[in-house]
Amino acid sequence: MEGPVWRRWLRVYVWGGAIIGSGVLLFKYSTPSDEKLIESFSPEVRRRYEEGRQLRQEEQRQLMKIVRETANSSDPIWKTGPIQSPFERRNNNNNTAGSQDIFDEFHRRQGEDDKRGDLERMQNSLLEIRRQNAADQPKKHWWKPW
Repeated sequence: MEGPVWRRWLRVYVWGGAIIGSGVLLFKYSTPSDEKLIESFSPEVRRRYEEGRQLRQEEQRQLMKIVRETANSSDPIWKTGPIQSPFERRNNNNNTAGSQDIFDEFHRRQGEDDKRGDLERMQNSLLEIRRQNAADQPKKHWWKPW
């Protein structure tokens, strides 16, 4: 025989702990943090991530609002209905129809903000072009025809 049973179990626990511990350490030191991962994205992917972040945060706020309303109601959970994402596009009942309005309102406001920012940038660039043209052209007097 190899020895007492407790030695075999001790070996099992030591080797199992070593395998699990090495896996935990390997995972901890080989996976990047969220900030490092976002920094490694290409500029286009990073921009899309930042744009989607606002939508995800708004969705989370709306979901927490629904959870609070459900928790405060005195009805059983099966009568209050399932907690769905407020931005799901299914309009098969009245609960998600209001959610779709929230989704549309969020995108409308975001589009208006984008348009406003584009308009301001265009106006600033137009003013800059006009200033450059005015500085480049010599000033002509109205009384001199040449």
